[in-house]
Amino acid sequence: MLPDFNRLKIFYFIYATKSVAAAAKELHITQSAVSQHLGKLEIELKIPLFTRLHKKMIPTTAGDRLFKIIQPFVRDLSLGLQNIQQEQESPRGLLKVGAPVELGKAFFLGVFASFRDLYPDVMFHLQLGESETLLPLVKEGKLDFAFADMLSLKGNPIGEYGPFGIEQILEEEVVLACSKNYFDAFISEKRSYKELLKLDYIAYTPSAIVLKAWFKHHYHKIPHQLKMALTVDSHQAIVAGIIQNMGLGIVASHFVWELIQNGEIICINSDQAKMINRISLVQLLNKKPTLTEKKFISHCKLQIQQTRMFQKTGTGKPS
Repeated sequence: MLPDFNRLKIFYFIYATKSVAAAAKELHITQSAVSQHLGKLEIELKIPLFTRLHKKMIPTTAGDRLFKIIQPFVRDLSLGLQNIQQEQESPRGLLKVGAPVELGKAFFLGVFASFRDLYPDVMFHLQLGESETLLPLVKEGKLDFAFADMLSLKGNPIGEYGPFGIEQILEEEVVLACSKNYFDAFISEKRSYKELLKLDYIAYTPSAIVLKAWFKHHYHKIPHQLKMALTVDSHQAIVAGIIQNMGLGIVASHFVWELIQNGEIICINSDQAKMINRISLVQLLNKKPTLTEKKFISHCKLQIQQTRMFQKTGTGKPS
């Protein structure tokens, strides 16, 4: 059983001042209350902590050992409370952020760096992953918030993961693309849904949920099976597979903008509107954001507005 923490606090001040009267003055209580608490602590521990010598208190060996245990806790507690109070005045401390893998690598590391230029006392932990992985971590308090890729939720409502506040912060165009060589060799100008089903595909998972979502959006049909040349859980690997003529894959257009513009990658479009993936800021619904969180989220939104990568949307005329 742990001793009463209030008695340990009183012991700490008696030891530090070597006087019951001085400890009572520090704690703003009576000398009688200090003596009573000390007596109860000694009874609880079954060992004397001081030798009484007139008005002085001489620590016993047990008293010395107990003080050495308590002193680091009191010191760290004092510093911790000071830091907590300072966090209300200026951003500082650790922010735990979740983000999609490629967006996290390509964008958020730069945002962290620019935010630390403004507030060097802020530290970051970045958790990369799919929304289905990140949202439970937000619910459990292991992440302060996450930027969720709504397309990767695979049709599951976000409410399944917890009571969240959701704010859309970014839209990105999602395209089905292949290399020019693959396009010239296997795809006709008058391609149809049936023709596309015969082609090779590169997907993030064997279930090819994102590919099937593309077909549903553009053709209002979901293919039961696609011919998989490669499955790999990496946007960069998908792009590499496309460039190596392995087949068609889903990519965010802003990540491959230059390849699209110079003709290395061809986008497969239809008469339907562009397929848009929405990235949303997800936080616990009733959580009150700290000053650091508020400042970072505002900084992040500003960086999104100013980053040219997100302004590169649209793939031109249908291929």
